[in-house]
Amino acid sequence: MSSDSKHVEATCAADEHRASGDALLQIEDCQRAAAMFSALGDSNRLRLLGLLIRREMCVTEIATILDDNLPAVSQRLKLLRNERIVNYRRDGKHVYYRLDDEHIVALIRNALDHAGHE
Repeated sequence: MSSDSKHVEATCAADEHRASGDALLQIEDCQRAAAMFSALGDSNRLRLLGLLIRREMCVTEIATILDDNLPAVSQRLKLLRNERIVNYRRDGKHVYYRLDDEHIVALIRNALDHAGHE
């Protein structure tokens, strides 16, 4: 018997596993998650998010630290805000950004930690 013929195809009724996986497979949730991952798929945006893991920052401070121009940073933040990755608050003339919630903090931290492992 060759190794190819050892492959046995298992089948089961569709309703046997329905309860365990439905919550993870909602198409709307998957589409939102895909859009979020797309927004995270840019090294400049990830550098920006890496700063916001530490603390809330204003746009000018982010641009200065990243040695980038304000319009570019603002555009990145707008995209990240649209995907609910960052949130903001106004204080006079300043706009301060932070990561939206602990899920995002964990996601960014895990991605960057994982990238740092060899």
